Amino acid sequence: MNNHRNLSPAQQHQALENEPGFHDLPQATQQRMHDRLAQLNSMPEPQRNALIQRNEYMEHLSPLQRDQVSNATRNWASLPPDQKAAVSRSFHALRQIPPDQRAAALNSGRYTYGFNPQQRSALNGLMNVEPLLPPDQH
Repeated sequence: MNNHRNLSPAQQHQALENEPGFHDLPQATQQRMHDRLAQLNSMPEPQRNALIQRNEYMEHLSPLQRDQVSNATRNWASLPPDQKAAVSRSFHALRQIPPDQRAAALNSGRYTYGFNPQQRSALNGLMNVEPLLPPDQH
């Protein structure tokens, strides 16, 4: 995507069509990729750049590492919105703590008693893959 950022949206869609193996994908997947490209082009530039940067970072992970990150984020995404927001805030706060102190903070009463089992599971999963994630953008 970054290689085609200076092309018009129509030219970007054409470049996607010309990618090797694109036409070997199921039609639904091809359509989803076109839809995602259109969505990306409709984002404000800072948001689009952050997403592209995050995706490029993920491309450098091994398949196993990508699966681990995917599973952790899927678990987080399955939470209700209010719980998801609470876990996100906690995750970002924990990322600010030196790595050697995170386990103690994570096992403190704030997270063991203040979160339900699903929230703790999501937070633990995110913290397990935290070293694989790009630096916090906030």
